[in-house]
Amino acid sequence: MNTAATVLRDRYGRMVTYLRVSVTERCNLRCFYCLPRGHRACGRQDQLGLTEIANIVRVGVRLGISKIRITGGEPLVRPGVVELIRELSPEPGIIDLALSTNGTLLADYAAALKSAGLMRVNVSLDSLRPAVFEAISGCRDVHRVIAGIDAARAAGLDPIKLNVVVMRGVNDDELPAMLDFAAAHGIQARFIEYMPLGLGQRWKSSYVARGEILDRIGSRLALSPPRRQLGDTATYYQLAAGGEVGVISPVSCRFCDLCNRLRLTADGRLRPCLTGEGEVDLRAALQPLVCEDAITAAFRAATAGRPEHGSYRCDTDGGRGATRPMVAIGG
Repeated sequence: MNTAATVLRDRYGRMVTYLRVSVTERCNLRCFYCLPRGHRACGRQDQLGLTEIANIVRVGVRLGISKIRITGGEPLVRPGVVELIRELSPEPGIIDLALSTNGTLLADYAAALKSAGLMRVNVSLDSLRPAVFEAISGCRDVHRVIAGIDAARAAGLDPIKLNVVVMRGVNDDELPAMLDFAAAHGIQARFIEYMPLGLGQRWKSSYVARGEILDRIGSRLALSPPRRQLGDTATYYQLAAGGEVGVISPVSCRFCDLCNRLRLTADGRLRPCLTGEGEVDLRAALQPLVCEDAITAAFRAATAGRPEHGSYRCDTDGGRGATRPMVAIGG
């Protein structure tokens, strides 16, 4: 059990128990809200090695972190990611080991990921229509994502959550179809507000707030009150046909009061807040030798640097928030 001296608690009393770990900035898709035109991913020489990532995670777990999510970029394009999961999965203290993916490579990796100890996956799928999927991502192979979802279910990577970024005039008319798709595949849909991060020129014209999202699926909702839980970014609504839908609304309805996370970027920085820039560089703690005390100090500094509330600054600069785009943060 972690004592008060070892746990990570910020100055507002919130405990940090969740670490999102980006293993790469590279991605095989180019979704415009995540990977803006002109962004150059950090090179292999600048990204953390997988052993370095494992060392950082172990120190975090000793400080009370119990939930690890592997992200990117697209984590499945990073060679060795299955081995990283195999190394982390037996670690005492990790109660939830998950991965976020665009799903295009998931059919090839699902069984191996499950065998390595991965517990569950979140899959990004913003449209079921090939032409719209291509307009968003630069790729027409939506069928590969669906095959990946089916493979993940067959491998036992449950529960699977389907992440849908809702964009006006792009896919906002597909929300009922997404609910039908999720129900047919035994997974849960989560609708996400478009966040103004990085080069957010399209944000204002594309943004759809939670209230409008709920209006568009209102006929599908039960009368039960919504629920939230500590550390979860989504608010969950009961569906009349059974099950739930999640709505993630970081812009219109902040959930900073329940935030329990830090982010480790692929180039070795701990990020206290999705929207902030107060990163703590970990690389000096890893070279030439790993210094666990220095890694611990970095975790504590990042925790101390967590703001009370995130800020997208979307009303003052045309929709640009954090300097790093989503692909360089890890979501």
